[in-house]
Amino acid sequence: MYLLCGLIGAFLGARQAKKRNGNRADIAQYAAGYGILFALIGLVLTVILDRSVI
Repeated sequence: MYLLCGLIGAFLGARQAKKRNGNRADIAQYAAGYGILFALIGLVLTVILDRSVI
């Protein structure tokens, strides 16, 4: 789940950088930042769901 969230975050980050007319480095940095953030959110959600089910 967190991998999927990370990929979605990377896509959204790249799209945001393109929308702001960023160059390749900006797009890569936004994609990495958003990807890490969304992956961490997905990881927390996975742990919460796992703990609440059992």
